[in-house]
Amino acid sequence: MATYPLRKFVRWHLPAWLAFVAYLLLSLVLTHAYFEKPVASGSSIASVLWLTGSFLAARILTFYYCYLLLYPRLLRTSQLPLLGLGLLSAVGVFIAVRAGLEELLFPALLGFHNYHAGTTVGFYLFDNLYYSVPSLVWSAALWAGEAMLRRERENQQLAAAKRAAEVDFLKTQINPHFLYNTLNMLYGMAYGVDKALANGLLKLSELMRYMLRDTPDGLVDLSQEIDYLDNFLALYRLRYPGRLCAALTVSGSPAGHRVAPLLLIPLVENAFKHGVLDDPASPVRLLCLLTAGTVEFTVENRRHDYQPDATSGIGLANLRRRLELLYPGDFTCQAGPVGPQFRAQLRLGPAATRPLVPSALAAPVAQSA
Repeated sequence: MATYPLRKFVRWHLPAWLAFVAYLLLSLVLTHAYFEKPVASGSSIASVLWLTGSFLAARILTFYYCYLLLYPRLLRTSQLPLLGLGLLSAVGVFIAVRAGLEELLFPALLGFHNYHAGTTVGFYLFDNLYYSVPSLVWSAALWAGEAMLRRERENQQLAAAKRAAEVDFLKTQINPHFLYNTLNMLYGMAYGVDKALANGLLKLSELMRYMLRDTPDGLVDLSQEIDYLDNFLALYRLRYPGRLCAALTVSGSPAGHRVAPLLLIPLVENAFKHGVLDDPASPVRLLCLLTAGTVEFTVENRRHDYQPDATSGIGLANLRRRLELLYPGDFTCQAGPVGPQFRAQLRLGPAATRPLVPSALAAPVAQSA
């Protein structure tokens, strides 16, 4: 059953029901005043009030049975057959409440009942079916109206969030483009002085060019993603000259594979941030295993002894969120310690639901020059 806030009931529903009760009582008073007799011939005012109360209880319980349970679950096109059965059960609730109060409890405690002894079962069911319909209709109208207002409010919030995101995106484009153009200028200045520095600036500008690239379908060729990883490794080789122990191995052909951009780099950045990068016995291993329709990427690195938990940061959490949005039900992403190593694996494609197993990573690599 859907959670129903008490504040909402007190603010809106309770006054409405109190107004309805006042309407019923005013009707009884006016009927008695004008006709000088209770509504039910031969009945006392007390019995009429009790019967009015039981009728109101049946309506309220049926109303909220539909409003809180039935319509939130079944009021949609795909559930129409079940909705029909649910409406019959709502009529059953209305009949059960009235029968329990008016034909069982009231005779036992108050000495009267509503329907006379000769009432047939068919008439009783038809009569209560007729009186139960307003509760079904009122609850449906209220639930549908609130749902429509809710959707309208959500659409307005989404539109506002989209506008804010577009503004933020335009703001973020200013600095990267400026830096990209500046890097090209610095590359030209450094080329005649220090070629290693110039090549580093060129690799950095290529990384930024890739980050700024946009495609109509939001996907890029996997070969471009692999080139991005190569440039990333090249920059780290400049940072750790002759000491970086890391290598990327691609098994299979990237041709025909298209992926969302910047999908593999979070796993690599996590390894370079938290792993040991200069140990030839435990190098950082990156393996991209490609088969028909499936991309599997594995990163393994040795963890620092002083950092038992290599999962800190938000990179992997953000990656999982992107995967949920871009590849719902068509990916597997696992990361965690395996002995002294930390292994992160990502699989995209039809075989994504198959459990990941440790990949046959490349043999230990020598120090990168």
